[in-house]
Amino acid sequence: MNKAFTKESDNEEELDDTPQLPQGVKNYITPCGYQRLKDEFDQLWKVERPELVKIVSWAASNGDRSENGDYIYGKRRLREIDRRLRFLSKRMDNAEIIDPAQRGECDQVFFGATVTVCDTQGKEQTYSIVGMDEAEPGCGRISWISPLARALLKAREGDVVSLQTPGGLEELEVVKIHYKML
Repeated sequence: MNKAFTKESDNEEELDDTPQLPQGVKNYITPCGYQRLKDEFDQLWKVERPELVKIVSWAASNGDRSENGDYIYGKRRLREIDRRLRFLSKRMDNAEIIDPAQRGECDQVFFGATVTVCDTQGKEQTYSIVGMDEAEPGCGRISWISPLARALLKAREGDVVSLQTPGGLEELEVVKIHYKML
């Protein structure tokens, strides 16, 4: 059967590969992370979607839609944008904004802390504990629900925390804690 006459999947939510919050967990986020979500939402809603709607309506006015690439791919992209907008809207609605700067200096690791740790070989690394939507491990920004962040939470300077890794048990010493984002 020709693909033009088949219905696309109604259950497109299953195709969404964005990380979901664990059941019963709050969506903590920093003010900068929330602003990035809001900026992406505004860009999609106010700029990309209206331009795409114009293209799709123009393509639809050209007649035969079964072999009209602008129409077919425009509609597909429109569904992707709408799915992302729904996701961003839900995340922003459920977000609990925590400003690490308001905590001031604290001797214990909490959400929003920037922590410098030292491993057994003396190598230091710095991590900022942030929300799920703003985590970038390559940049030193780890999610507060990650195993490393869970091990560091509530630790104090000088404490040694244990972290189970695929390579075995790793011990990290907390060298410095501050509440200024990277």
